[in-house]
Parts: sequence; C-alpha cells; structure tokens
Amino acid sequence: MTPAEFIKKWKPVALTERAAAHTHFLDLCKLFEHDDPVSADPTGEWFTFEKGATKTGGGEGFADVWKKNFFAWEYKKKKRDLNAAMDQLVRYAAALENPPLQVVCDTDRFIIRTAWTNTVPKQYEIELDGLALPEKREILWAVFHDPERLRPKETRTGITKEAADKFSTIALRLQGRGTPEEVAHFVNQLVFCYFANSVKLLPEGFFPKLLKRAGQRPDKAQEYFNSLFEAMENGGEFDLTDIAHFNGGLFDGRRAIQLDDGDIGLLVEAGNLDWSLIDPTIFGTLFERFLDPDKRAQIGAHYTIPKK
Repeated sequence: MTPAEFIKKWKPVALTERAAAHTHFLDLCKLFEHDDPVSADPTGEWFTFEKGATKTGGGEGFADVWKKNFFAWEYKKKKRDLNAAMDQLVRYAAALENPPLQVVCDTDRFIIRTAWTNTVPKQYEIELDGLALPEKREILWAVFHDPERLRPKETRTGITKEAADKFSTIALRLQGRGTPEEVAHFVNQLVFCYFANSVKLLPEGFFPKLLKRAGQRPDKAQEYFNSLFEAMENGGEFDLTDIAHFNGGLFDGRRAIQLDDGDIGLLVEAGNLDWSLIDPTIFGTLFERFLDPDKRAQIGAHYTIPKK
C-alpha cells in the first residue's frame, strides 16, 4: 500500500473506534512493510490486538494493539479526546511491561509519546495528510521497526544537574548578602516555587510572569518575591491573583534577599526547565553543603545519578 492509497482510503472514514481499529492497523502494517500481529505472533505472546492489562490504580482493560518492547497503541473515534486515550495507556504501562512508545490514533491523527526511563518525554503528532511526507513516515516506521530512533537524548538526570548547577551558582553569588542560613532558606523558598508552579499549586502562568517581570525590573525583584512569599505564608491576593496558603514553615516571615541582574538571569533560565522532571532530592544535599562550612567548597559539585 502506498502513502497516497492509504490517505485516500482513510480520509472519508467516520466509523466507530471498534469498527475501524483493526482494519486501520492492518493497513498501516502494509504501508510500513511489517507483519500483522496474527502473522507475526499467532499465539499473541509479544504482538497482539486487544492485549489485556490491569490499570494502575485498579480496574481491567485492553490495549488495542501491543508489541512487546515497542509500543502500546490505543484507538479512538475521529475527533475524540486523544489525551484521554494517552492517559489510559499510561495506566496500562506497568501491566504491558512499560513499552518505550505510547501511541494514540483516531485514524485522522497520530500522537506518539516516548516513555523511556530517565529520559525527557518527547511527543510527535502526525496528521493523516502528513503521511505524504517522508519525514513523517520515518517516525511511524521507527514505531514499527526501530523505536531506538525515537529515544530522546535529553535525560531527567541532565535536567536535574542543570537545575542544581544554576542554584549552586545562585547560592554562591548570594554569599555575604545574608547568613548562610538566610541564604539557604531563601534559595529553598525559590526552589519550592518552581516545583509548586510545575504541579499547579501556584496559579497557572503566574510564576513565569513574575520571573519575566523581575528580569525587566531587577531593582524590584526583592519586592516582588517578598510580596509572593507573604501571600504564600497566609494565603491571599497578589497582583490580582489568589495565592493559596502554604503551611509547613518554609514561608514563615523570612523574606527575599536582594538580587542583581545576574541572579535574575539564572532564575529566568531555571524557569525554562521542566520542573516536573527534576529530582528534588539533590536540593537537600545542596542546602546541607551550603550550611556546613566543611562542605561549603562542594557547593558547585555536579549532580550525579544516585547509586541504587
């Protein structure tokens, strides 16, 4: 089957998920010169339709197609929520031996997301018409034949190291503007804000906006952070935005330290990292080193993968 034939056949199709899924996948096997599940694996041990799976959190279900160590694949009817389908695959992952690729499709669109351990997830989206382009077909060819081609080069460890290095530098720059305890506490407050933003404990878009404004007005950065920390201490309004109350002692009346252009630049750069992928345990080590004079020289030490 040629790309043009595949596109022409599936462009007008508006069948239900169940009615279209098997035929669509079999046509993809033809398009990408790959054996269909029944021909490749008659017993269904490593490549099959309707692979039963226990969902993380409870419940039973089926992945529409599964190829061991390659992918789990879920179909939806056209124009249905493919993000919901992807969430479903995530819940199946452990039962399906954690395939490195998760694929959802509504016959009009493909979404492929990588899921290798310790790598930064990457997502590819391909429209049906896009299959006319060789570079788009190469992505789906890799799904069927060679997932390693899609393995992201960026790792969670690398992002964590980058974040730790930035805050090590900030901590060193702040020496002399407060006691080691004051500096460590302030840096801890800043780090918490990044994590709180990543899990939406702070209003969406609020913290990036604050960082951007601080970059534009470094002379007022301390004032901006003081106002934020005060709102987080008690719960309240800041810049026409409701801020939740964060208890636990981190926001306990101790406020921000004066920052300069270089400090703000590092904070803005840190804000461009995906904090949902960062290992928070490294920061405990960072603060311990900062507070202990015997370990202070190690503040700039690089983050390494913890030994198991």
